[in-house]
Amino acid sequence: MARCPECRHFYCRECITEHDDRVICSACLKKLTVPSHAPRHSFAWMFPAVQMSAGLCIIWLFFYFLGAMLLSIPSRYHEGTVWMEKWFSTR
Repeated sequence: MARCPECRHFYCRECITEHDDRVICSACLKKLTVPSHAPRHSFAWMFPAVQMSAGLCIIWLFFYFLGAMLLSIPSRYHEGTVWMEKWFSTR
């Protein structure tokens, strides 16, 4: 005879099993091995996706405004005559 430590009933040696270094009956073993709650759906995968989208938007805005700033530079600057205007207009 052996006694189940969970339900405190007595069983023969053939009706119990060893689990986690203790002797336990089959009914209590089922209770211990069945998951206690249903699996939950997680939205943790969305956090990296939102971070990546926000990062791409920030990068796009940075380069958009950088391009707009470069386009606002007058074409005379590229010809190298902008400094000449101020130099020769003061004389």
